[in-house]
Amino acid sequence: MRYRIGFSVMSLTLLGGLALPATVAAQIPSVKDLKKAADEAAKREILNKTEELAAGAVRCVFSNFECIRKAKEDGEPVVLTDEEGTLLADEEGNPITDPSQLPPGSVPGPGGDQPAVPGGVASTYDFEPGDRELFVSDFSGENPGDFPRGLELVEGNMQVIEWQGRRFLQTNSKYNGFAVPLPETLPEQFTIEFDLYDAAGTYGVGIALSDPPNRGFTWSAYYDAHVFRAGHPHGSGVWTGSRNEQVATTVDMRSAEEIVPVRIMVDGAHAKMFIGENRVANVPQANLPRSDKVYFFIWSLPPDKLTYIADIRIAAGGRDLYDALEADGRVTIRDILFDTNSATIQPESAPILEQIGTMMQQHPELKLMVEGHTDDEGDFDWNMELSADRAASVKAYLVENFGIDTDRMRTMGLGPTQPVDSNETAEGKQKNRRVELVKF
Repeated sequence: MRYRIGFSVMSLTLLGGLALPATVAAQIPSVKDLKKAADEAAKREILNKTEELAAGAVRCVFSNFECIRKAKEDGEPVVLTDEEGTLLADEEGNPITDPSQLPPGSVPGPGGDQPAVPGGVASTYDFEPGDRELFVSDFSGENPGDFPRGLELVEGNMQVIEWQGRRFLQTNSKYNGFAVPLPETLPEQFTIEFDLYDAAGTYGVGIALSDPPNRGFTWSAYYDAHVFRAGHPHGSGVWTGSRNEQVATTVDMRSAEEIVPVRIMVDGAHAKMFIGENRVANVPQANLPRSDKVYFFIWSLPPDKLTYIADIRIAAGGRDLYDALEADGRVTIRDILFDTNSATIQPESAPILEQIGTMMQQHPELKLMVEGHTDDEGDFDWNMELSADRAASVKAYLVENFGIDTDRMRTMGLGPTQPVDSNETAEGKQKNRRVELVKF
């Protein structure tokens, strides 16, 4: 676990047992006094070490990815701080130098704003399943003990089992692989969904969108493949490109003692992956290949370490932005991200902003109201102001980068006044933080 500069207690053992007069005893430091002094000394020692190690490094707030990116591009060392500028360090006092060292939730974001994204894991859950099904199976029509008839066995030994009132595909060998045949090549927009139980901590599941470079189905095949990984001990996320030219997000989000939903969403070259309610990958330039099959790899270590998969669904994506606007008059955008407590747009927002700008170029008659929305955390007036500033930032970006006529866009900040879900849960708050485009 990681901490701000705040430290564990150093314990002292005192030898005693002699009775002393009250006047003398009053002059002797108590155990509490000595413990407090020891704590303070330990804090000073570790603080001095942290400050010494951080000397000369660029200090970036943990959520300011532009600061981190620029420092690394310039070859400068980086150390992370919290929102107040306090250095973040591990238990030994070593400065934290990369967001991947921060466990999820260890440094909360301020109220009413985009949540922190420690370790590349975003609590923002914006998965939207495709609406045109290409393959769906809950294995309910399969006989327990059989390999599912709708899948193609590539390697290994797997069978359908009944567990907790559901049907699962269970691995029974070390290397396992199967293909999901599709009626067509995967389109530009598609989603993949399945549930995973991998409590034994195996090497998880890999998902490839085309025939892998070798059929050994060892994990070395992934170095030169384009794959999604769920439950792998080296991290879950997207892995694309060769061994030396990778675009990868690899976050340790293994499933532990529960069944977790795994969700993949691809739009062109933009790929996202979710495990449970956490987004473990958000790669805008994945350039994934497509085929008419989706391959699943499972590397288990039987007999005590098995993997279970249920409810596979693969679907083509829904309508594009323009079709949604034409049909509904408005569309919700959750891919536009901002710096913490700021209207500064983060670089990860570029793909969706390009879609919006290109759409407006292709449809010169289209006029849009850009609405900013927040949850109800924090000061109401601040949220109203912040949402208005963010909407204005989106408009300014489109005008500057795509030459959109300023008269074709209006902006409005609605703060927390129009929630789409309950603000009583983290998931609901995430849905309420959004930008909406409305035709006028």
